[in-house]
This record gives sequence, C-alpha cells and structure tokens, in this order.
Amino acid sequence: MTSNKMQVKRKKIFIASVLGVGLLTVGCGSLPKELAEAQSQRSGGNQAGGGAVPVDASIARTGVLRKELEYTASTTPFRTVSLRSQVEGRLLALNVDVGDALKQGQIIAQIDDALLRTAQNQAEAELAALKSEVARTRAQISNARAEVERNRAQLVQAQADSQRQQKLLKEGAIAQQTAEQARTESLTAAQVLRAAQEQVRTEQQALAAAEGRVVAQQAVVAEAKERRSYARLTSPITGAVLEKVTEPGNLLQAGNEVLRIGDFSRVKVVVQVSELELSKVRLGQSVKVRLDAFPNQTYTGQVTRISPAADTTARLIPVEVVIPNSGGKIGSGLLARVNFETQTQARVVVPETAIEVGAGNNETSRQADKGAKGQEQNRQGTVFVVTQAGDKVTVTARPVTLGQKADSKVEILSGLQPGERFVTRSGKPLKDGIAVKLSILSEKQ
Repeated sequence: MTSNKMQVKRKKIFIASVLGVGLLTVGCGSLPKELAEAQSQRSGGNQAGGGAVPVDASIARTGVLRKELEYTASTTPFRTVSLRSQVEGRLLALNVDVGDALKQGQIIAQIDDALLRTAQNQAEAELAALKSEVARTRAQISNARAEVERNRAQLVQAQADSQRQQKLLKEGAIAQQTAEQARTESLTAAQVLRAAQEQVRTEQQALAAAEGRVVAQQAVVAEAKERRSYARLTSPITGAVLEKVTEPGNLLQAGNEVLRIGDFSRVKVVVQVSELELSKVRLGQSVKVRLDAFPNQTYTGQVTRISPAADTTARLIPVEVVIPNSGGKIGSGLLARVNFETQTQARVVVPETAIEVGAGNNETSRQADKGAKGQEQNRQGTVFVVTQAGDKVTVTARPVTLGQKADSKVEILSGLQPGERFVTRSGKPLKDGIAVKLSILSEKQ
C-alpha cells in the first residue's frame, strides 16, 4: 500500500516536470521573434525619420606610398689641394689664415730667395760671356771672309801674270825662268786662297758651337729664374684655406707642405649605400640634398662616382654626390641628408580603414600578402565615396583596385580619383546609397 502511493507520487512529479519544460520552451521560442519584430519596427522608424550614420571623410590625394631612404653624410670640398714648397729656404711671410678666400695665382707666401738669386746671377753672367764669345767668333769669320776675297783677287792677278809670261816665253821675249816664277806665284796664290777659305769654315764651326753653348746657358738662366719664382708661393686654385701647416720663420725643404686649400665651387658628399639599394642608384642620377645648416633650402645634386668596392663587413658602397655651391655658402663638415630620386609613380593613397575587402577576396589577399613586399598585388576592394546634394549626404560603394600597402596605407590603382571625398571611418556598416552625417573630423572640400 505504501509502495503504490509512492509510485503515484512519482508519476505526478514527472508529468509536472514535462509540462514545465514544454511551457518554458514555448515561451523562449516566441520571445526572440517578438523582440526581432520590435527592433525591426524601431529600425524602420528611425530610417523613416531620416537618421544618418556618422562617418569620418577625407579628400583623395596622390602621393608616394613609401618614403625613400635618407642617407646622412658630411660635406667636403669638391677637391683639396696641398700647397708645398718646391725649393729649400726659410719662410719669410705667410699672408693668409684658415678660412681666407683665395684666387688662382694669388701670392700668399714668400720664401728667402738669396741663394736662388745668386744662382740666377751666375747663370746670367755665364750667358753674357758666351754671347761675347759668339760675337768675337762672328767678327773673326767676317775678317776671314775678307781675307778670302783678298786672296782670291791676288790669285786672279797671279794667274793673269802667269798666262802673260807664258805667252811672252813662247814669243821668246823673256827667259823661261821668269815665266816659271810667274807660274809659281799663281800656284801659291791658289793655295793661300784655299787656306783662307778653310779658316772661314773653321770659324763658322766655332760660331755654331758657341751659339749652342749660348742656347744651353739660356736654358740654365730660365731654370734659375723659374726656381727663383718658386720662392713666391701662389694659390694653384680658387678656393679657401682649410689648414695652415707651418708658420713664418720655419725652414722649408723641397716638398714640405705649407697650406691645404679647398675648392668650394662645388661641394661633395660621400654616402654609404647598402648593397640592397645599390640597384636604385646610377651615374648622373639627380639627388635631393638637404643641409641642417640651411633647413629652408633643398639642393639638387648629381651622382658622379659609384665605388666599385664595397665594405666587406657592412656591405656598404661609397657613392659620391656633387652639389652646386654658386653662392659659396656651403662649407666643409656640414651635415647633409641625401635622398635618391626614383621613378616611382604618384598614385592615390588612402588609409587601410577606408577599404572594405569582400570575403571572396580574403584568400587572395592572404596569398598576395605572402608575396614580395613592395610589389603591386592588384587586389580588389570597395571604397565608399561621399556624394552631397544640398543638405543630403549619401555614400556610393565604389570598387577599386589595390596596389602596394605600407604604414597602414594602401595605393589605389584605379577606381578613385584625386579630389573625391571618401569615408575613412564609419560608426556602423555602410551600404550603397545610405545617408551619412560627416563628423567634425571630416576634411572639408
């Protein structure tokens, strides 16, 4: 009896539990439907009431996505010349100091030239003696030629006398001895003439030798004058004094350095370029150079030399850039910032937040991101372009082709033009044609 009562009680509890679960299930199933209908009514009411989605908007502009690497170096003179003494002597005067401007040919120092002057005087005296010898030889030649002419006249007379005596001898008018004597005198006169002519030739040879010694001595005199001119130190170039190595009073040997002069008509900057960036550099390439000393001015330089040897440790290649210095304002040791100009095309660049990429493109995007960095990926996306007609502002979904991506920005290869306003950030998901409200952060057209 007791057992039957317990079984009945259990059945009643089971039935009550089943009914409770069923009611709960029915209630839970109907509640979301009612809430959904209520939300739908409220949403429709808001849209009907003209509610707009707040957005941030910007103006599309062209630019370069990646900034070129900037290299730093110090300015140096286009060329540096070491002025050295070419002769031995004491430095008497040095008329310039560090920083002074110089012109080519300007006299800047004087070396004691007493010994050089003595050597020049001796050479000139020897030259004068040789010239006197030449003059004497020429006079002797003149006398010898006169003697030749006199002997020639005597020979003509002796030959005429001999012929006349021979004629008289044949006629029997004179003795044979007289005729023989006249003939001997004629032969003697011929020998005397030949001796005089030989003397002229000898004197002419002596003159040629003397004239040769004069020419040689003239070279010695010119050399002495040239060496003496070395006692005056002149600037070999137009520039400025970089360093003064010695002071007046010091004894200089040939080859001793006196000054270092820099040519600042142009300025040279040598930057160390990574081997990974070397392909972007070429001879004659234009380069933008900025100097911290003149922050408001940008100089255009040119690549004049690329070293064929790289540093074996850092893998850096020295590249020489020359910039003009027409005003002469740029000095040595100034910090220079060098940017190599490239042929990168300027395109419309937008923030990544402005791009919506479809689900179908996610795999393509992931594969593209695995590609080489910096190459155009040609992915597709959507940009919402803002259109304003009076007080009504709406957005239009515009498909765009995406290019490179860097620094949270993306290149737009096509689909968006410079000057168009587009949404960069939205409070809610956007649809084509939806009304929006521009925030105070939006860029004005």
